[in-house]
Amino acid sequence: MILSHSTESLQTDSESKICKQLDSNRAVCVNTQSQLAPLIAHLNLSILQEKMSFNEKIFYCVLALLLGLIPFIIWYIYLIVRQRNLTEQWEMQQHRRGLWTQHSSGESTYKSTNEYNDMSLTIIPMTSNVRFKDIAGIGEAKDELLEIIDYLKNPKKYQDLGIYLPKGVLLAGPPGVGKTMIAKAVAGESGVPFFYQSGSSFVQMYVGIGAQRVRELFAKARANAPAIIFIDEIDAIGKMRGIDNHQEWESTLNELLTQMDGFSEQSGIIVIGATNQAENIDSALLRSGRFDRRIFVDLPDMKEREEILRVYLKQRNHTVNIPEIARLCVGFSGANIASLINEAAINALRHKRDFVTTEDILATSDKVIFGTKKQSTLSREQKRMIAIYNAGKAISQYWLLPDFDKISLVAYNNMQQERFQNLSECILKSELITQIKIALSGNIALEIEGLESASLAKNDLALAKKIAATMCKDYGMGSTLIGTQEDVAEILAQAQSEHRDFIQSHKQYIFIIANALLEKEKLDKEDMRQILALE
Repeated sequence: MILSHSTESLQTDSESKICKQLDSNRAVCVNTQSQLAPLIAHLNLSILQEKMSFNEKIFYCVLALLLGLIPFIIWYIYLIVRQRNLTEQWEMQQHRRGLWTQHSSGESTYKSTNEYNDMSLTIIPMTSNVRFKDIAGIGEAKDELLEIIDYLKNPKKYQDLGIYLPKGVLLAGPPGVGKTMIAKAVAGESGVPFFYQSGSSFVQMYVGIGAQRVRELFAKARANAPAIIFIDEIDAIGKMRGIDNHQEWESTLNELLTQMDGFSEQSGIIVIGATNQAENIDSALLRSGRFDRRIFVDLPDMKEREEILRVYLKQRNHTVNIPEIARLCVGFSGANIASLINEAAINALRHKRDFVTTEDILATSDKVIFGTKKQSTLSREQKRMIAIYNAGKAISQYWLLPDFDKISLVAYNNMQQERFQNLSECILKSELITQIKIALSGNIALEIEGLESASLAKNDLALAKKIAATMCKDYGMGSTLIGTQEDVAEILAQAQSEHRDFIQSHKQYIFIIANALLEKEKLDKEDMRQILALE
C-alpha cells in the first residue's frame, strides 16, 4: 500500500494505480494488481484515519509512558514492602529480648523496662539473701573480700584516709567451687544492689548490641551506686584478642574496658568477674585500674569438705560419718558435694527412710563421680573378662596407690580420667609412671591369662598415652626436651615391660580377686586386705 500526496481524484495512472483523494493534503493510491483495489474502488473506502488532534497525541504519549513504567513501579513497591517486613521482624525479635526501642526521631536506644522480661532479669538490680555463713570452704577468698564489703558499707571511712579499693575483682577457679555464690554473698553482706550478667549474653549476632548492653548495665549500676556488677564466665567476652575474633566480640570487649576506665574509685561500684579459664583473659582487662585483684578459689581440702558437708546436712536428719565421707570426696567441688547429698537423700527416700545415712552416700557416690552405670546385659564370658581386667587394676592400685579406695566390676563413664585430672600441680615423674602402669595393668592381666585384648581397655590406653604425651611435651620428662613421639613410645614401652613383671609375680591373686568381683561386684580396701591376707 502506497501513500501519495497527489490532489487528483480517483483515477488510474500510467503505472496501473488507483488513487483516491482524501482531502486537500492527502490521497491514497493502490496498485491495481493488489486484491484490495477492486474493493476500494467499489466501496470507496478510506484507508487512513482522520487526523488526531494535538491533545489526543499528548494523551496517548503519556499513556504509553505510564504503561512502560508500571513494571518498574510494581517492583519498587515490592522491594519497599519486603524491606519493611524484614525490619519489623528484626525489631520484634530484638524487642522480645529487650534490646532496642526505635524513636520517631530515628534514634535507637536501649530498652530496659519490665515490658521485656528477659532483659529485666539482667539489668534490674537484685537483692541477695546469701551470706558467708551459708557458704563453706572459701576461707581464703572470704578473708580477701571482707575489706571490700566493709568499703561498700562505709566508703567515707576509707575515702577520708585516701584509700581506694580495686575497681574489679576476678574470681578464678575450677567449675563448681562457688564463685557465683561468693559474689552473691559479697552483695548480701554489704547490702548493696547486685547486677548479674553472663558473659555470653553480651555477644550477639548484630554488631553493637553487646556494647550497648555493657553501657546500659554500667549506667544502671551508677544510678544505684554503691552497687556490685557480677559478670559470670567473663572469659566469653574477655578472652585474649587475636586474628580470629569477631567484630561484635571486639566491640563488646572494648566497651567493657572503656566503662571500667570511666568510673572512679569513689563511685562505689565494684565489678566482680568469674572464670575457670583465667589464663585466657586479655591482659588489658587485668591491668591496674580494671581487675586489680585476682582471687583463686581452689577445690576444698579435707577440713573445708567437712564444713561443706555440715552445711548441706544441717537441714536434714542424718547419721552420716562426716569425716569418713570427707575423706572419700577427694577432688570434689562444693557443687559435687551438694549433688552427692541430694542423691543420698533420694536414695534414703527410695528406701522409705526420712534420714540420710553414710551407706546412702556410699551407695550414690559412684553415680556422682563416674556417672550412671551401663545398663547393657553382659554374658558370662564378658563378665569374666571384665573381672580379670579389673582384678589386674585392683592389684596395681592396692600396692601402688596409698589412697586406694575401691574397684568395681561395673564400668562407669569417665572413670579413667578422674585420678589424672585431680593430681596436684607439683607432680613427680614416678607418680606419672605409676598412673601409666595402672592404666596398662588391666590389659596386661588379660595378656597373662591368655585372653585377647578387648575394647574395654580403650579409655585406659587413651589415658596412658595422654599421660606419656604430657610428660614428654609439657614436663620435659622424656629422653629429649623436644618431646617427640619416640619419647612417648619409649615411656609407654618401659612402663609396660616393668609392670608386666609385677603383674606376673602376683598372678595367683588375679583369679581370687576376679571371683570376688563376680560375687560382690565391688571391692573396697578392707575387702582387698582380707583377700590378700595382709594387715
